[in-house]
Amino acid sequence: MTDEQDQGDGVSESGESGIRLQKALAQAGIASRRGSEILIEQRRVEVDGQVVTEFGTRVDPAVSVIRVDGVRIPPITAHVYLVLNKPRGVVTTMSDPQGRPCVADYVHDRPERLFHIGRLDTDTEGLLLLTNHGEFAHRLAHPSYEVSKTYVAEVEGNVKPQVLRRLTDGLTLDDGFAQADTVREMTSVKGRTLIQMTLHEGRNRIVRRMFDAIGHPVKRLTRTAIGPVRRGNLHTGELRELDAKELGQLLDLVDL
Repeated sequence: MTDEQDQGDGVSESGESGIRLQKALAQAGIASRRGSEILIEQRRVEVDGQVVTEFGTRVDPAVSVIRVDGVRIPPITAHVYLVLNKPRGVVTTMSDPQGRPCVADYVHDRPERLFHIGRLDTDTEGLLLLTNHGEFAHRLAHPSYEVSKTYVAEVEGNVKPQVLRRLTDGLTLDDGFAQADTVREMTSVKGRTLIQMTLHEGRNRIVRRMFDAIGHPVKRLTRTAIGPVRRGNLHTGELRELDAKELGQLLDLVDL
């Protein structure tokens, strides 16, 4: 059977299901079918943890874990994965009975039924993920997967290094222990300090409460990263789809 005859869908003449690996790579935009064959020949492609050397290998793109040069290739799916740079003052809900600006206002023209993953306080701006993939959202929000979040906080006062270290040493708050992974001072002027902090915590207002605990209340807070997803050039109020690399890394982080 020729490649033109074998469109790669369904079941082959030999009874194997799925589509040819070359077609899956081409559909994912990795390379042409001929280019994909070269990648396979060079032993740069893995399927479910095994290096593939046979051109006739068939895969199910919806469930097979495919990697090229170690990088996860997200499956072709009807699911949608978006990132919004939420403005300050926008409520993290998909509707608001009080008529306040909410996340739904930024995706009202999308045909999918989307929901946000986790929350940002109304007075906090920055990155928020939205999807229609329930299991992905559940895992990404679950603390056991420890997906990091990075914030830039403008805090009151000039923070002494020994005080800043308390954030990475850990603090006891009213709902338990809290600890930052990394903290660094970005800039400091009289009466104001910009601090970048990364942590895995997802508890309510955790960043603000940690800075309150060291005596430097937050004046302004922005989430600049969620795992591999960075704000980059995404302006406040803008929305974009996750790129393939970001999505592949997130799927790996949550074991999907």
